[in-house]
Amino acid sequence: MARQACDGCGEQVTVAGGVANLWTLEKEATGGIDLELVDGTDQFLCYDCIERLPDDEEITADHVDRL
Repeated sequence: MARQACDGCGEQVTVAGGVANLWTLEKEATGGIDLELVDGTDQFLCYDCIERLPDDEEITADHVDRL
């Protein structure tokens, strides 16, 4: 499995799928996702950081920086 650092907290999380685990039987779930924000930036965030984002605003890179 591949690992990638969360842009919010910096924690290394598992990224499932792709060539990294194509021929293995690993079943570990993905720990985050890439998001395209309204300001045009792309951020990889773990699910814990996604939960800490506000629900009532359009999310920008500034929100991620404040995590």
